[in-house]
Amino acid sequence: MSKTQIDAPAGVPFVDITREFDAPLELVRRAWTDPDLVKQWLGPRKYQMEIERWEPRAGGAYRYTHRDEAGNEFGFHGVFHSSDPDNMVQTFEFEGMPGHVSLDKLELNDIGGGRTRAHIHSVFQSLEDRDGMVAAGMGDGVNEGFERMDELLATMPMPVG
Repeated sequence: MSKTQIDAPAGVPFVDITREFDAPLELVRRAWTDPDLVKQWLGPRKYQMEIERWEPRAGGAYRYTHRDEAGNEFGFHGVFHSSDPDNMVQTFEFEGMPGHVSLDKLELNDIGGGRTRAHIHSVFQSLEDRDGMVAAGMGDGVNEGFERMDELLATMPMPVG
């Protein structure tokens, strides 16, 4: 299992997240684009995830909710802005704080040996928005989600050919 690196440099409104997965690019790509797989790993374990829409293509939209044991719901939505699944660009908005939208770019790279590196660059509208996201526990959610992705990838059949 790999460690997630999260960098939030002082004075700039962005976050960089890098993680290596012990799985080939094709499997990691599927885990990021197939809604049945996404709901198995995205976010903390303590939430149940429901995906209303997941269209990872240029102009496609997404919306999902996380629900806790008490029935509280936390919604997220955005729009995908690229058709390349190895270089996905999308907006991200937490519905609990409307109007605070980030622009995220995911790059997936085959690094050899059946391993894949994921790099996410998230740009926020302000330094305050970025700092608020970090303070709200973004790192914990990202780390737990990627641990769940590791577990999911270990169960997926390897591509043939």
